Amino acid sequence: MLVYVLNKYGKPLMPCHPAKARILLKQGKAKVVKRTPFTIQLLYGSSGYKQPVILGIDSGYTYVGLSAITNKREVYAAEVILRNDISKLLTERRQYRKFRRYRKTRYRKARFLNRRKPKGWLPPSLQHKLDSHVKIVEQIKKILPITKIVIEVASFDIQKIKNPDISGKEYQNGEQTDFWNVREYVLYRDRHTCQACKGKSKDQVLQIHHIIPRSKGGTDRPDNLITLCRTCHKKLHDGKLKLKFNKIKNFKAETFMSTIRWKIVDKLKEAGFLVEITYGHITKQRRIQLRLSKNHINDAFIIAGGNRQIRNSVYYLIKQVRKCNRKLFKGIRSHIRNTAERFVFGFQRFDKVLWRRTECFIWGRRKKGYFDLRKLDGAKIHASAKVGELKLLERARTFLIEVHPYGNGSVARRVK
Repeated sequence: MLVYVLNKYGKPLMPCHPAKARILLKQGKAKVVKRTPFTIQLLYGSSGYKQPVILGIDSGYTYVGLSAITNKREVYAAEVILRNDISKLLTERRQYRKFRRYRKTRYRKARFLNRRKPKGWLPPSLQHKLDSHVKIVEQIKKILPITKIVIEVASFDIQKIKNPDISGKEYQNGEQTDFWNVREYVLYRDRHTCQACKGKSKDQVLQIHHIIPRSKGGTDRPDNLITLCRTCHKKLHDGKLKLKFNKIKNFKAETFMSTIRWKIVDKLKEAGFLVEITYGHITKQRRIQLRLSKNHINDAFIIAGGNRQIRNSVYYLIKQVRKCNRKLFKGIRSHIRNTAERFVFGFQRFDKVLWRRTECFIWGRRKKGYFDLRKLDGAKIHASAKVGELKLLERARTFLIEVHPYGNGSVARRVK
């Protein structure tokens, strides 16, 4: 495990061994500025010697792999779990606004010409992930003198993923060819038969049901639609009928990578980084040659140009969470809700605490001083820990960081 070093002016230097950092702290020549990853700042002048540090990024929709290497060793490794709740929260907010408009009687004339999207506009869910990639790199830049970034870009053929044998004119003639609309195709696909009762209800009126509701992010793709008779459709929405649906394959991750692969590169260049690109087939070939397991950190190590460097003894598991921790309801009726305040006995959600020699995070809190403690990988530590047993280690922030050692099923191993 390495200790990251900043010079007297807060600029990153090369990391050092923990023993050297301990001596500097003991002699009063440095101070601790960050606990995770452990970072110290020198209190005296330094020559500022730096080595070339290359950062490899295995970008993704949910997981991002990071690995920073020098000529001799890996100096930083991390796996980041990005947020996937942006679309859901926006849908929830849209419903609140819609209901609020219904409650008001004031009429506002419709507007049509003032809602043009700016050039380069992305959906908020994709824009958030794009910005998160840049934000992660900016945080690493604060503790390491990054000289170059290598990022893997990829373009996915969705139709090829659905049908590996597709070619030629089949790209133009999709599954809905010769049908007037999606509804007509779904009825034809299901043979104009209710998929719940198979016609036993004798109801001749057929309707199209969304397996995943549009209010929860469901789409109008045929995979998300099913034919039901009016009777079964009503029973399903009333909770009197339950159907088992096959898991719907979505292509959000592939669409994300195809949409913003070059935008990530451009954003990093705008931030002042020297950026190079590589491709997935090159990463796969080198991973097989080095006999490394398939995971995000190993891929990032290879993307950075890793070969025979000494691997870092630990990696950082980073989870992105909501910055705002607020209540959606305020006013006269808010006291009726049984909700805890933001701070309970000085602790808030996502604070890192020490409970019986175990470092964990507060995932839930109750007014009387009991807390739900968990690890970032979801492991439950205690469902109702007392406030007197907790010691605050770090305040909550957008990116929660946890140290994990390599070995025993770890995400990477040292190359021999």
